[in-house]
Order: sequence, then C-alpha cells, then structure tokens
Amino acid sequence: MENVLRNDSPRYVRNAMEDIGMITALDEFLNHQIVDTFASVSTSEHSWTEKIWTAIVRKDGTMGIDFGLGRYHNRGVLDAWGAVSRGAEQWTVRANRELRDDPLVTEVGPLTYEIIEPLRKVRYALAKNDIQPIAYDITFTAEMPPFFEDRHKQREKDGFRIGSDVVRYHQIGVPSGWVELEGERIEIRPEEWTEYRDHSWGTRLDVGANATDIRPTADFGAARFGEGEFILIWSPFMVISPNGEKVAYHIYHMAKQGRVFYSSGYRNLPDGTQEKISRVRPELRYDDVTRRLLGGRLHFDMQQGDTRTIEVEVAGPAGVHLGPGLYLGFDGRKHGSWHGEFLTEGEYFPNTLDRETLKRIRQVRDCPIKVREGDATGYGIMETMMHGAHPELGLTAENTLI
Repeated sequence: MENVLRNDSPRYVRNAMEDIGMITALDEFLNHQIVDTFASVSTSEHSWTEKIWTAIVRKDGTMGIDFGLGRYHNRGVLDAWGAVSRGAEQWTVRANRELRDDPLVTEVGPLTYEIIEPLRKVRYALAKNDIQPIAYDITFTAEMPPFFEDRHKQREKDGFRIGSDVVRYHQIGVPSGWVELEGERIEIRPEEWTEYRDHSWGTRLDVGANATDIRPTADFGAARFGEGEFILIWSPFMVISPNGEKVAYHIYHMAKQGRVFYSSGYRNLPDGTQEKISRVRPELRYDDVTRRLLGGRLHFDMQQGDTRTIEVEVAGPAGVHLGPGLYLGFDGRKHGSWHGEFLTEGEYFPNTLDRETLKRIRQVRDCPIKVREGDATGYGIMETMMHGAHPELGLTAENTLI
C-alpha cells in the first residue's frame, strides 16, 4: 500500500459536484459498495461506527491488555484507547482526534492499529506517552478463521427508529511482542498468553451523548439504561482435545427482566463451519459486592438437538474494565464525541475491586477464564453485566452496579 500511495500522490480531490463525495486514495481500488465515493457511507446516521477491539490475557489471569479504535464517519471523529491490568490495578490511555481526509491512517496519538496480513495478522501498539506509564507492541496471529455473529438489529421501544444494526466478526489467535509497565518490559510469549479480537460496523448503540430532545428509551445502551434488571454475557473461548483438535465457541447473550432480546452463539470449527447454539442457559456464580464472576457452567442447547456443557473457572484477578475505554460512558465521556483537533487523557486505578471505583469504571471487564468440555480444555475471556437482583446467581438488588 505504501508503494502505491506515495506521500506526493494526489490523494484527495474535492469535487465541484456537491452530491458526490470527494475522492480519496481508497477510491483507486475496486471495492465500492454504494453509488458514491469512500467519503460517504450508506447512511447519514450520526451513530454509524466502525470499531476495532482486542483483549490479550495471560493464561494464569495475572495480566490483561486491551486495545480499541473507533471510526465515526458521520461525527468526524477517530478515537482509540489502550489499557493494562495487573491484578486489581488498571492503567488506561485514551486518545481522540478529528477525522482527517486520509481514511487509511489508523493512528490516534500514541495508539496504532496496523493490518499486516488481512484476516491473519494484525498489530496493536501503544507508544510511550506522558499520560500513563504503559506501552506495548503486540502482533496477533490467527489460530482460527474469523466468524460472524448474528446481526445485532434492535429497534427503539416505540417500534420506529432502528437503534442498532451492526455486523461483527470475531477471531481467536495468539499474541507476541512486549508490554511495558512502570519501566519494566515483559515479553509476551504465545504459549503464555491468548488473544481475542473483533471488528464491527454499522449503526451502533450508545455513541455520543444521549439526545435530550427525543423520546428516551429504556433499551440497552440508551438514555435510561440501567433502570431494569438485565443480564449480559459475551464470551469467546477455545478448547483443545487431547488429540489436538481445536473447537472455538462464542456467545453474546442479553436478557431484560427475564426476556431474552438478543442471543448469538456458535460452535466454530477450524474449517470455517459454524454450528448454531439455539439457547444459552447460564449456571454461573458471582460475588455480590463486586459483581465479579466466580465460575460455574454454561449449557448450550444446540440447534441439532444435543446439549453441550462448559465448565468455567476464573483464571485470576486481572482483566481490563471497559468503562475507562468509554464503553457505556465514563465520567461524562462517550464514544465518538468531538473533543477538537486532538485530545489525550487517562487514569490509574489502584484497586478495581473497590466499590466506589466500580461505580465509575462499571462492572464489565475482560475476565480471563479457563474452560473445560469433557476432556478438552482451553482458555478464553468472559464479559458479564448483571444488573439488579438475581438470586439464582447470588446477587442482590442492594449491591447492583452497571
């Protein structure tokens, strides 16, 4: 790409015809999907988002690393974040900039996303910075092909506007590289770590500040989010049998006041085959004070009629909380918000088990897990959000957290 698009090449051409977007370097390629240039997407919806995310965890659960990058085409914003978790500590760096003309640049301040080999190898980097004493340079190499989740399409409760229409693929792989924490460089060896990434695009929930002049809704991610009881479980993991056979699972399960309103689950095989999970039946345990997962089982009723049971064990105390990465908002910040030409900021949390801290950073975290299905064992992560009283999970209404 660098050889094709030299620095002195005419990358951007303003068009006198205002109904056609300006020409950018991407328009040289044969990838157009709509009758316009790459300066336009198919909708003017302000919540249109293209999102990159990855979680890298030590198999023993002592450390976790996250990276995220979002392109908000109709908001004129590119933002990114990186975080490191060690035990109950967490360091987070965020960066936000205006969306300039070049759509090929996937850098925001110290944070960089690089495609080395499409669908096979990508790089995530956080350069040394003045915000927090963390840095990393990590390359993901795929162990499985990418797999789609079910389209997440969700209407507002009045039945009119579609609040979410997103497609997402995820992929399991191994990381290599290094991470620096407070001046100490730690080698990331593939045999000691595991990594999960996804890429999504479409009309997304919870982008930008909630509009005050439209009818509020109580749906997930909206202005009145958190009023009712709900359950969210998002988990990718892979098991390996004694003969070396690899099988990956992925579930995204949401229920509100006992009613499942979105559930996507598959058993994924190395040849690209997906076997659909018709129903997810969680049998999990939680700490009532922190809402952290303690372990348990997942029962999957498969579309073909059989039931599979996965034993889940929490690997360790680490795992990045996504709140400081702006998932569901943080201290008034929201994904895709305009902060001018450029902004960097971040925080250090010495104890993410503290209740007052949890009220700020929220309970969603990339919890490292060990899994077992029969004689097959493996690793993964599990993000959960248990809001309200759930006696069957050991959770009371008094200790609820978003």
